[in-house]
Formats: sequence, C-alpha cells, structure tokens
Amino acid sequence: MPHPEHTVLSATVLARTGLSRSAIYRKIAEDTFPAQLKFSTNSAGWREPNFNRWVADPVRWRSEEEIGHVRLDAVLLTIARPVGRR
Repeated sequence: MPHPEHTVLSATVLARTGLSRSAIYRKIAEDTFPAQLKFSTNSAGWREPNFNRWVADPVRWRSEEEIGHVRLDAVLLTIARPVGRR
C-alpha cells in the first residue's frame, strides 16, 4: 500500500518562502512555483515533496510534468541518433 503524500498548507508556504500570496500565485502562473492542490472551496495546499524541491533550489525548479517531458525528449533523441555518428 503506497504511503499517503503529505501536503503543505498556505500559511506554512508563506512562512517558509517569505513570499506574498500574490507573488506565489504569479509564480504559479509563470510555472516557476509548484501548483497548489484544491481540497475544497476554501482550502488548498501543496504536495510536500514538490514544495521541498522548490525550497531546495527555487531557481532551477521545474514542474514534474516539465521534467517528464525533458526526460522523454532525451530518450527520444538518444534513440533517434544514427549509430556510428557523433
């Protein structure tokens, strides 16, 4: 059975990042900050592992979806490269 994923609530995100609420939402729109999960009409949070990756390296952070595309592109490029050519 997989372990449940922990979430980080807005107050914690604001405190740990030092960013304003509007700055966080702007960064989400620019895809430079993890998108939040909507729990209900009045409640949202962030996946803790994804948020922790951003905290560890905010400049180089990329969304999980974007990371998947980059990895897929690298695999396709490796497969498509002719044998014997550099």
